[in-house]
Amino acid sequence: MTATPTLRLERRCWQAGEKVVVGMDEVGRGSWAGPVTVAAVVPAPEHLKGVRDSKQLLRDERTRVAANVRDWALAVGVGHASHEECDALGMTVAQKVAGHRALQELADQGYEPDRVILDGNHDYLKLGSRCTLVIKGDASVLAVAAASCVAKVTRDAMMHEEAEHYPPYDFESNVGYPSPVHKAALRGYGPSAIHRRSWIFMEGLCWPGVPPPAGRLFA
Repeated sequence: MTATPTLRLERRCWQAGEKVVVGMDEVGRGSWAGPVTVAAVVPAPEHLKGVRDSKQLLRDERTRVAANVRDWALAVGVGHASHEECDALGMTVAQKVAGHRALQELADQGYEPDRVILDGNHDYLKLGSRCTLVIKGDASVLAVAAASCVAKVTRDAMMHEEAEHYPPYDFESNVGYPSPVHKAALRGYGPSAIHRRSWIFMEGLCWPGVPPPAGRLFA
């Protein structure tokens, strides 16, 4: 059985005097197209049932959970860095930009974090002592799991809208990530307007009128 995320870490932070605790997670880092998205969730003090790491939930379950999170949380912020920003800045900086945009949405609602709990082992937000890193935090920390669902559902909805404009790439299904149909469309049509031109998958793939990527390539 998979572990159920809890408020155990958040409660320790509250008990230590940190009033505004925020869980954050990102989605879209490994995508070939579209934005990278970061969500930030200020959890309510009561446990919310049904929340899991977004990767453990089916599409309809994620949608339902994300809606429940928005009703439960004290505040939710979502930030994006566009495919152009991913190309221009590189992924680490693009994640930072998206994350700080999510935090700004919280600030606009009156919530400045005393503690940020971030999934993974890298503080790409550069928050220093205010940041707690938790490997697989989206599976164990409720606020982070909640953020993972909000980020995934929000970005997926954006990519489903883009699918109407770029039907060969099957964004409705793959939301910009590698898939056989996506790869075949790239070979046949070249990159769309929302593809990340500097990513490593572009190396060696050139089409008339499309220059090869220059400079650093990002996986």
